[in-house]
Amino acid sequence: MPSDLVELKNLGNTSINWLSSIGVQNQQDLENIGAVNAYNEIKNRGIRVSKVLLYALHGAMTDTYWNDLDGDTKKSLLDQAEQQCNRDAK
Repeated sequence: MPSDLVELKNLGNTSINWLSSIGVQNQQDLENIGAVNAYNEIKNRGIRVSKVLLYALHGAMTDTYWNDLDGDTKKSLLDQAEQQCNRDAK
């Protein structure tokens, strides 16, 4: 069965392949893991990604184009991702 990820905003073949590499196969999987966790797991696999992926994942979950996210949301996402990395590094 084809993944419904392709129907979500912001996600293309590359990001869908990255998500697949961490076990995210569909929208429900993405919602279960969350944008911050997915972003950090992709980074932890050695895949070089920018913060735009984090915004894109959040936007995919909220039906929002990543560049339409407000500055506070973007800052909050980055802060959460950094805090999670710091916790995981300990």
